[in-house]
Amino acid sequence: MSFEVSTGTRGARQPRGPLMRLVNRLLAGRIRRKGSFGGGNALVLTTVGRKSGEERESPLAWFPGEDGSWLVVASAGGAPKNPGWYHNLAAHPDQVWIELDGRRIPVTAEQLAGAEREQAWKQITAASAQFAKYQEATDRELPVIRLVAV
Repeated sequence: MSFEVSTGTRGARQPRGPLMRLVNRLLAGRIRRKGSFGGGNALVLTTVGRKSGEERESPLAWFPGEDGSWLVVASAGGAPKNPGWYHNLAAHPDQVWIELDGRRIPVTAEQLAGAEREQAWKQITAASAQFAKYQEATDRELPVIRLVAV
């Protein structure tokens, strides 16, 4: 697994702080109960903090990948920097799991590149135009991550 950590020079303001932590906690609970939010597929990604070593939960939209994998985008709402969960994946790739449909599934993560990323990106933006808007907001290429059950 190789993660290309790129930072942009422009982008939307990345949501953070106590209010965002509360929103994430509420969304994670809803996803655990219903399996979705905003009309799309959603999962709870759990990583281990690269600095703290503590478990961190992130509610994310997901898209179907090949062979039953899940595709997620490190969009951070179009911010110039990648979200914290992306850096946690890179730091602790062997300590990652998702919660989906009432199950806790250990996964491995791989950042897609080249033609493989391009194909996945077309699928994602066709399913959710919001991700195309996030890409327009920043000059960094939004990472597409494939999660595969271990």
